Amino acid sequence: MNIENIEAFVYVNHYGSFNKAAEVLFLSQPSVTARIQTLERELDCKLFDRLGKQIALTDKGKQFLPYAQQIMQTFQKGKQHMQQRKTIPHELRIGATVSVSNYLIPSLLPRLKQRYPEIHIKLFTAGTDELVNKLHNKEIDLAFVRKVAHPTLSSYRFYEDPIKLYVYGGHPFMQKEKVSIEEISFQPLVFFECGSLDWMRVHRVFDSLDHQPNIEYLVDNSESAKKLVLERAGICFLPGLCVEQEVRANRLFPIEFDELDGITLQTNLISRNGEHAMFADSLMEIGQALFGQ
Repeated sequence: MNIENIEAFVYVNHYGSFNKAAEVLFLSQPSVTARIQTLERELDCKLFDRLGKQIALTDKGKQFLPYAQQIMQTFQKGKQHMQQRKTIPHELRIGATVSVSNYLIPSLLPRLKQRYPEIHIKLFTAGTDELVNKLHNKEIDLAFVRKVAHPTLSSYRFYEDPIKLYVYGGHPFMQKEKVSIEEISFQPLVFFECGSLDWMRVHRVFDSLDHQPNIEYLVDNSESAKKLVLERAGICFLPGLCVEQEVRANRLFPIEFDELDGITLQTNLISRNGEHAMFADSLMEIGQALFGQ
């Protein structure tokens, strides 16, 4: 079956006219008619009914249409993919925030390399604002950042990491069915502050109190915060990714309470509009397979 005949069928149906389809396909009207007739012979059925100057799909034509559209989409995607592979760059420069660099990148990059073994990957770790600037200045090609919106950037929601309160083994909160904000506020707190809007929501959890929470340590990275909790210096609000191993090993324990429900640390994958879409799509597919989001 000739792909050009299927293409003619899809275009005639879309434009509702043999003449218009011929114009768009840069063909003569008799050529389009001949392609439809050939396809009808191959399928052994009539695809269009003529109603005066109008045309309409027959029942058989309606049945075949979704298959024809799928064939064309698959063909175009394959063609685009083959053309893109001819121009795969020698090097791919990826930026990532510290948490993504520590906890997501080690799983992502080997799988990306499997898909594109010929590329060399460079990783840059920095904050969201710096990575956005590097992207605009073409110093990097893609970046994993906190949620941003910009008209010249394409943004894909990549991962949402729930923020919870974590305590060390034997902490009194582990014996409680429910813990209040008031109780938490009097505990020695290690506060990990990464400067994003997500963390502002954690701060606002304490707005209803008439006193400030007992923040004894204010740190700028999750690893330091986590280790302080492991040393029993305090308890801490942390994203789930950074404590997965410690939770599995029963060294840290999440404490649930209603006010924290729905607070997550959102990671987006961004690129310059129209650039490196093939790699962005691949990373999104890999992320979906790994993390199911």
